[in-house]
Amino acid sequence: MRIIDLSSPIDAAAYEPDPVRHEVLSPREGALHMSSEMREHFGIEFDPDILPDGEFLSLDRLSLTSHTGTHVDAPSHYGSRAGYGTGVPRHIDQLPLEWFHRPGLVLNVAAEEPGVVGAAELEKEFARIGRTPQPQDIVLLRTGASAWAGTPRYFTDFVGLDGPAVHLLLDAGVRVIGTDAFSLDAPFTNILARWQSTGDRSVLWPAHFAGRDREYCQVERLANLESLPPYGFEVVCFPIRVAGAGAGWTRAVALLDD
Repeated sequence: MRIIDLSSPIDAAAYEPDPVRHEVLSPREGALHMSSEMREHFGIEFDPDILPDGEFLSLDRLSLTSHTGTHVDAPSHYGSRAGYGTGVPRHIDQLPLEWFHRPGLVLNVAAEEPGVVGAAELEKEFARIGRTPQPQDIVLLRTGASAWAGTPRYFTDFVGLDGPAVHLLLDAGVRVIGTDAFSLDAPFTNILARWQSTGDRSVLWPAHFAGRDREYCQVERLANLESLPPYGFEVVCFPIRVAGAGAGWTRAVALLDD
């Protein structure tokens, strides 16, 4: 079995609209921190120089959003109310793990200009690869945007799905849709420009807002989709169990039999 990493890194040195703060305490600083904590909480005096090389353990402190790096959007991310079930959308820690280890399908939807991909384009891809999504398959969209990861262009130059395209996949029984782009919707600037020119509210984040009436998850900011065949592999993308959160990071991978 081959394991292909489909995850983009969380990197404080890369460009992010919401900057990542990453503070590293060295092993020496970790020793001083531990000594201070022992004194404050337990009244124990401990000289850190007793430790080998005067070092204890390193420690990383991070400040970031749950949508930084490769992550899974939960239904509660899409809105406070749901048009299905109890009317209360589930958080990331409440979703069944079975959704996130399923056969995968890659659709090439790359385009030269930012915008949306519709149901007709997806149907053409089904015909090209000779396969349609089966219930609970994980469908991955290869937009090519991952080539710009870590730069401002990554957040402005990509394609997303329109409403009918999302519903086409959900009608097939898909519960998880992934993309190598920043969002499953088109770029913010593209969405707002189309709305301003048409006044059509249906162009406003249709992929996300579809989740208010139909329960499903998105995996955004994937990578290495070009390394995958159209199908014949499994996707594993278990989300981190953040209580009450609308998203959780994931180390997404594909499993291929050699």
